[in-house]
Amino acid sequence: MADSFAFEFVSPEKLLLSGEAVEVQIPGTDGEFVVMAHHAPVMSTIKPGVVDVKMADGENTKFFVRGGFADVSENGLTVLAESAVNLDDLDLAEIDQHITDLKEDVADADTDEKRNKAQAALDQLQESHAALVAAGH
Repeated sequence: MADSFAFEFVSPEKLLLSGEAVEVQIPGTDGEFVVMAHHAPVMSTIKPGVVDVKMADGENTKFFVRGGFADVSENGLTVLAESAVNLDDLDLAEIDQHITDLKEDVADADTDEKRNKAQAALDQLQESHAALVAAGH
Protein backbone atom coordinates (compact mmCIF):
# COMPACT_ATOMS: atom_id res chain seq x y z
CA MET A 1 0.00 0.00 0.00
CA ALA A 2 1.18 3.53 -0.79
CA ASP A 3 2.35 5.82 1.99
CA SER A 4 -0.17 8.38 3.17
CA PHE A 5 0.19 12.06 4.04
CA ALA A 6 -1.82 14.67 5.94
CA PHE A 7 -4.41 16.38 3.73
CA GLU A 8 -6.79 19.28 4.32
CA PHE A 9 -9.24 20.64 1.78
CA VAL A 10 -10.77 23.98 2.72
CA SER A 11 -13.21 26.40 1.10
CA PRO A 12 -14.26 29.79 2.50
CA GLU A 13 -17.43 28.18 3.82
CA LYS A 14 -16.03 25.11 5.58
CA LEU A 15 -13.48 22.34 5.96
CA LEU A 16 -14.45 19.92 3.17
CA LEU A 17 -12.10 17.05 3.88
CA SER A 18 -9.35 16.28 6.36
CA GLY A 19 -7.38 13.12 6.95
CA GLU A 20 -4.74 10.85 5.51
CA ALA A 21 -4.58 10.78 1.70
CA VAL A 22 -2.52 8.59 -0.60
CA GLU A 23 -2.98 10.62 -3.81
CA VAL A 24 -4.48 13.97 -4.78
CA GLN A 25 -4.72 15.14 -8.40
CA ILE A 26 -4.80 18.93 -8.72
CA PRO A 27 -5.63 21.15 -11.72
CA GLY A 28 -2.67 23.51 -11.34
CA THR A 29 -2.58 26.72 -13.35
CA ASP A 30 0.68 25.54 -14.95
CA GLY A 31 -0.66 22.01 -15.50
CA GLU A 32 -2.23 19.07 -13.72
CA PHE A 33 -0.12 17.46 -11.02
CA VAL A 34 -0.44 14.61 -8.54
CA VAL A 35 0.66 14.84 -4.93
CA MET A 36 1.72 11.67 -3.13
CA ALA A 37 3.63 11.05 0.09
CA HIS A 38 7.11 12.61 0.16
CA HIS A 39 6.27 15.11 -2.63
CA ALA A 40 8.70 18.00 -2.92
CA PRO A 41 7.44 21.23 -1.30
CA VAL A 42 5.61 23.44 -3.79
CA MET A 43 2.91 26.08 -3.86
CA SER A 44 0.65 26.40 -6.91
CA THR A 45 -2.40 28.30 -7.98
CA ILE A 46 -5.34 26.16 -9.04
CA LYS A 47 -7.42 26.72 -12.17
CA PRO A 48 -11.07 25.67 -12.52
CA GLY A 49 -11.25 21.90 -12.70
CA VAL A 50 -11.53 18.71 -10.70
CA VAL A 51 -9.55 17.82 -7.58
CA ASP A 52 -9.49 14.01 -7.32
CA VAL A 53 -8.77 12.77 -3.78
CA LYS A 54 -7.86 9.19 -2.87
CA MET A 55 -7.89 8.78 0.90
CA ALA A 56 -5.91 6.15 2.84
CA ASP A 57 -9.17 4.46 3.90
CA GLY A 58 -10.00 3.78 0.24
CA GLU A 59 -12.53 6.60 -0.17
CA ASN A 60 -12.27 8.41 -3.51
CA THR A 61 -13.93 11.82 -3.79
CA LYS A 62 -13.91 14.35 -6.61
CA PHE A 63 -14.55 18.05 -6.14
CA PHE A 64 -15.09 20.75 -8.72
CA VAL A 65 -13.11 23.88 -7.83
CA ARG A 66 -13.25 27.34 -9.38
CA GLY A 67 -9.71 28.21 -8.38
CA GLY A 68 -7.50 28.53 -5.32
CA PHE A 69 -4.12 27.44 -4.01
CA ALA A 70 -2.35 24.17 -3.23
CA ASP A 71 0.43 24.13 -0.65
CA VAL A 72 2.61 21.03 -0.41
CA SER A 73 4.99 21.04 2.57
CA GLU A 74 6.81 18.50 4.70
CA ASN A 75 3.65 18.46 6.84
CA GLY A 76 1.39 17.38 3.94
CA LEU A 77 -0.97 19.08 1.48
CA THR A 78 -3.45 21.88 2.02
CA VAL A 79 -5.83 22.91 -0.74
CA LEU A 80 -7.51 26.29 -0.30
CA ALA A 81 -10.32 26.49 -2.84
CA GLU A 82 -12.13 29.70 -3.82
CA SER A 83 -15.24 27.58 -4.28
CA ALA A 84 -15.64 23.80 -4.17
CA VAL A 85 -18.54 21.43 -4.78
CA ASN A 86 -18.58 17.66 -4.55
CA LEU A 87 -18.84 16.47 -8.15
CA ASP A 88 -21.80 14.23 -7.21
CA ASP A 89 -23.74 17.34 -6.09
CA LEU A 90 -23.04 19.44 -9.19
CA ASP A 91 -25.78 20.31 -11.68
CA LEU A 92 -24.37 21.11 -15.15
CA ALA A 93 -27.70 22.64 -16.24
CA GLU A 94 -27.37 25.19 -13.45
CA ILE A 95 -23.93 26.20 -14.74
CA ASP A 96 -25.35 26.48 -18.28
CA GLN A 97 -28.00 28.90 -16.98
CA HIS A 98 -25.35 31.00 -15.19
CA ILE A 99 -23.38 31.19 -18.47
CA THR A 100 -26.49 32.41 -20.30
CA ASP A 101 -27.11 35.02 -17.58
CA LEU A 102 -23.51 36.25 -17.74
CA LYS A 103 -23.66 36.56 -21.54
CA GLU A 104 -26.68 38.81 -21.05
CA ASP A 105 -24.79 40.81 -18.41
CA VAL A 106 -21.92 41.36 -20.86
CA ALA A 107 -24.31 42.47 -23.60
CA ASP A 108 -26.27 44.75 -21.25
CA ALA A 109 -23.27 46.38 -19.51
CA ASP A 110 -23.38 50.15 -19.78
CA THR A 111 -19.74 50.80 -18.85
CA ASP A 112 -16.43 49.20 -19.81
CA GLU A 113 -15.79 48.36 -16.15
CA LYS A 114 -19.08 46.44 -15.82
CA ARG A 115 -18.54 44.73 -19.18
CA ASN A 116 -14.97 43.66 -18.29
CA LYS A 117 -16.07 42.34 -14.90
CA ALA A 118 -18.94 40.36 -16.43
CA GLN A 119 -16.67 39.07 -19.23
CA ALA A 120 -14.05 37.88 -16.71
CA ALA A 121 -16.73 36.00 -14.75
CA LEU A 122 -18.10 34.53 -18.00
CA ASP A 123 -14.64 33.41 -19.13
CA GLN A 124 -14.00 31.69 -15.80
CA LEU A 125 -17.37 29.95 -15.81
CA GLN A 126 -16.92 28.77 -19.41
CA GLU A 127 -13.49 27.38 -18.48
CA SER A 128 -15.11 25.64 -15.50
CA HIS A 129 -17.79 24.17 -17.76
CA ALA A 130 -15.14 22.87 -20.17
CA ALA A 131 -13.22 21.28 -17.26
CA LEU A 132 -16.36 19.50 -16.08
CA VAL A 133 -17.16 18.20 -19.54
CA ALA A 134 -13.54 17.00 -19.90
CA ALA A 135 -13.90 15.21 -16.53
CA GLY A 136 -16.88 13.33 -17.93
CA HIS A 137 -19.53 15.07 -15.86
